[in-house]
Amino acid sequence: EEFRVGSRVFASLGSPMVGQAVIKLTPQDQGAFAAEAPSAFAPKPGGQGARGATIVKLAMVDEAVLRRALAAACRKATKG
Repeated sequence: EEFRVGSRVFASLGSPMVGQAVIKLTPQDQGAFAAEAPSAFAPKPGGQGARGATIVKLAMVDEAVLRRALAAACRKATKG
């Protein structure tokens, strides 16, 4: 399932596997969330990860942290 702002996807649930999501952060936000919760956040392998695509292990992330990450991804999507 994809989550969008207008036509821009900022998160995908169940990707790359069940229990995970991919959110599109800035590389700076990706680093900050990975430092805060390294068991929950990791760059997606390859070039997408280098540009901020981040895998989130949903069972490992605190709800408040996930909400902040999703808000950051949504802001990024609205800025283009």
